[in-house]
Amino acid sequence: MASMELLLSLELKGRGDAELGGTREEESEGLKTFYFTAFYTIGTPSTAVEQGLGAWTGRFQKSKQSKDSIFFRDGIRQIDFVLSYVDDIKKDADIKAERRKEFEQNLIKSGLELEIEDKRDSEDGRTYFVKIHAPWEVLATYAEVLGIKMPIKESDIPREQHLPFNCMLAPVQLPETVKYPRPEYFTVQFNRRRQELFLIEDKATFFKSSSRNRIVYYILSRCPFGIEDGKKKFGIERLLNSNTYSSAYPLHDGQYWKPSEPPNPVNERHILHKNWARFSYFYKEQPLDLIRDYYGEKIAIYFVFLGFYTEMLFIAALVGLACFIYGLLSMGSNPSSMEICDPNIGGQVIMCPLCDQVCDYWRLNTTCWASKFSHLFDNESTVFFAIFMGIWVTLFLEFWKQRQARLGYEWDLVDFEEEQQQHQLRPEFEAMCKHRKMNAVTKEMEPHMPLFRHIPWYFLSGATVTLWMALVVTSMVAVIVYRLSVFAAFASFMESEASLQEVKRFFTPQLATSLTGSCLNFIVILILNFFYEKISAWITKMELPRTYQEYESSLTLKMFLFQFVNFYSSCFYVAFFKGKFVGYPGKYTYLFNVWRSEECDPGGCLVELTTQLTIIMIGKQIFTNIKEAIYPFVLNWWRRRKARTNSEKLYSRWEQDHDLQSFGQLGLFYEYLETVIQFGFVTLFVASFPLAPLFALMNNIVEIRVDAWKLTTQYRRPVAAKAHSIGVWQDILAGMAVLSVATNAFIVAFTSDIIPRLVYYYAYSTDSSQPMSGYVNNSLSVFLTADFPNHTVPLDKRDFTTCRYRDYRNPPADENKYLHNMQFWHVLAAKMTFIIIMEHIVFLVKFLLAWMIPDVPKDVVDRIKREKLMTVRVLHDFELNKLKEKLGLNSNEFAKHVMIEENKMQLAKSTI
Repeated sequence: MASMELLLSLELKGRGDAELGGTREEESEGLKTFYFTAFYTIGTPSTAVEQGLGAWTGRFQKSKQSKDSIFFRDGIRQIDFVLSYVDDIKKDADIKAERRKEFEQNLIKSGLELEIEDKRDSEDGRTYFVKIHAPWEVLATYAEVLGIKMPIKESDIPREQHLPFNCMLAPVQLPETVKYPRPEYFTVQFNRRRQELFLIEDKATFFKSSSRNRIVYYILSRCPFGIEDGKKKFGIERLLNSNTYSSAYPLHDGQYWKPSEPPNPVNERHILHKNWARFSYFYKEQPLDLIRDYYGEKIAIYFVFLGFYTEMLFIAALVGLACFIYGLLSMGSNPSSMEICDPNIGGQVIMCPLCDQVCDYWRLNTTCWASKFSHLFDNESTVFFAIFMGIWVTLFLEFWKQRQARLGYEWDLVDFEEEQQQHQLRPEFEAMCKHRKMNAVTKEMEPHMPLFRHIPWYFLSGATVTLWMALVVTSMVAVIVYRLSVFAAFASFMESEASLQEVKRFFTPQLATSLTGSCLNFIVILILNFFYEKISAWITKMELPRTYQEYESSLTLKMFLFQFVNFYSSCFYVAFFKGKFVGYPGKYTYLFNVWRSEECDPGGCLVELTTQLTIIMIGKQIFTNIKEAIYPFVLNWWRRRKARTNSEKLYSRWEQDHDLQSFGQLGLFYEYLETVIQFGFVTLFVASFPLAPLFALMNNIVEIRVDAWKLTTQYRRPVAAKAHSIGVWQDILAGMAVLSVATNAFIVAFTSDIIPRLVYYYAYSTDSSQPMSGYVNNSLSVFLTADFPNHTVPLDKRDFTTCRYRDYRNPPADENKYLHNMQFWHVLAAKMTFIIIMEHIVFLVKFLLAWMIPDVPKDVVDRIKREKLMTVRVLHDFELNKLKEKLGLNSNEFAKHVMIEENKMQLAKSTI
């Protein structure tokens, strides 16, 4: 005890000199290192002193230590976590120093071992690094607390059945050593009292590095650092929020571009970069087990989901491409396009002006190219593809449930419960709480926020989300106003310029307006999205969610609702509102009584929906990938450039990782959000754009490698965490899948021209040899130009007595002129009938598929039962052997216990 008291006094003196910039450089550093090594070493005082002296002298051999070393100076104890902080000369510097001192002393009391790197040895000359090592006793204790499963016997269940066509997949497969870095084992929750039961070859490598940093973070998140304002303060997150520490992170294994040199362990980071994060491997499968071992299950399951989603997109992309090719091949023989392009038919049809005064009458054959292009996406295959995607999305969700169940078995997540960190109280919540309440479960007093304190923030949160959604709608209306006003300018300009007459054949004023309006809308979407991300994060913090799980759920709801409206509102407008409420010549509807409502092209609005969807979807994907790749790269380059002020000093492993970007607690949140928004583009409006799955597939192939590259090379190693599913995102995907059936049915019925053509084919066609002949003329109504109000008549007078417009209305000679005729009601009835039939068919198939496909495959159920049986048997044999050693071979008591254990074994078999 006397020795330890002496060491404590020496450390306090040495550390005080170091933090205040004292002059005793060698002495203070030596005393500080001497204390920490001696204090946390378990053994006699003399042993501790000897090890302390070894560490003290080790300081002078630091230059001989590899810059990629992930060990303490003794080269034996592995660094499991690193804390960093910078000297603070502000008024609260003493408070922060006291917090750090208390926190680190409590870490030592909890069994962790620390080693501090003085700021004079850092690259920038300002940063202290606290290296943390978890010894075996700590790892064993907390592995039992966290219920970490460890191997007890190598599994006798084969990994997978080799199919006959597996040889065809050889080019996309990884080497077995990379795909399966470890053998399969039967596992049980670790127990210190049964250490002999587990396959412990080397205690230093028994726990994976991801498990080690998870355990250390668990301790850091619960370690107290003092009492302030009568409250016990604890947790590394609170210290990071108050800038007491500047960062906390586990170390990467080494450089990503080369393997580690002994005595460092195998560099899994390098293996991941070589086999996963390279763009030349875009066609290869992912080393999922290695990702899980290195980053933990929560990050690994995201890449499993993204990979599985990409594989399923391959099927949808093939079918969509086939539908597109069909439209391409049949484009020349489409009767509607042929009639529109025919100079004797479309060339003789005079159409009513598309805007007031400045727009002139125009001939139908000027939209020849637009009608042909529209046929690419508006043909007979559109209905088939809409129904197919309704079934595809069901298969995707059902097969994903099976994939998750298989992962649960392979990754020991069958009995997994939610990560305890997710239920931990947030420091911000504790800081603001003035009340305490008895927890009914723990019977302890816990911080409590009364409901009346939350209500104002809930109202503010709801008002903020509503306001920003209204802002999205307002911006969409502004874009519509732009389209309405610019269309007249485009039309007038193209009419006046003789040189543009040839261009008008394929680049009409409608197309020009649609393209520029879609690009403008995309820019507005990105701007609004940037600001809303900041505001939603701030408003969620102000709500003071109690736990991290509540915080993430609240932020997910806000971000998804906003992005849903932001990205999809313009597509919903074009699909379901544009051209539906324009009125008719002589009685047009006006926006704000100023701008005339937009009309669809004579071929329908589907081509404009396709244009809108293509620009927003592809533009977002390109922008996101560039941002994800360039943004962290530039920041890291700038940070390294600023940091290297003392290039002659050692640029250590912990400093290299310190200069990388932090992945953050919400890093995966934004990745999931991006994927879910893309899923909406692929499913909600896919009837208008069969190539959407193909573009999504191409994006995701790049996305997987971009995410892998940035996670492996540009970010600090995230703290490992467990997760058994993708969480709330699965419910969101299921909701979007149901909504997609309705949206695609309405697109086919009201945006596409399929139903009017079918009604004409079966009910109004008069030519049995060419049933679709005359359809274009039938779909256009007649208007008497004399009935135009003065404010809509074109400025250039023409001798046309009538003009045509797209609608089903009575002609001017009818007593009910310009009212909807009977064909309109027939078409409307057919549209509603189609929607009902399509939805019922798709929902029936979805229900049958969901019922037929089990959530957990039978082979996984059998494997789980087999593992339970084997683990019970191993535990049974282990306990019997222990009992045998304790009671002796010839003891009657032993025979009695054997009988009891055998009965337990039989009971376990019967339950399994």
